[in-house]
Amino acid sequence: MDSGTISGIVTAVFVVVFIGIVWWAYSRGNKQRFEDAGRLPFDEDDPQGTPSPRDITPGKQGDKQ
Repeated sequence: MDSGTISGIVTAVFVVVFIGIVWWAYSRGNKQRFEDAGRLPFDEDDPQGTPSPRDITPGKQGDKQ
């Protein structure tokens, strides 16, 4: 095998992998999961508008100590 044959085989493998990833990403089974993940930045942690305990960092109450 020369380098041209190996290069062709590697290119073909990467094309097949790319097509597989695109097929997986656009398959109907993943649609709801991706929709939920896309809405994550806009979800509120607490419906009352108060910060949750993980949002409050102790010791960072201001410049004065």
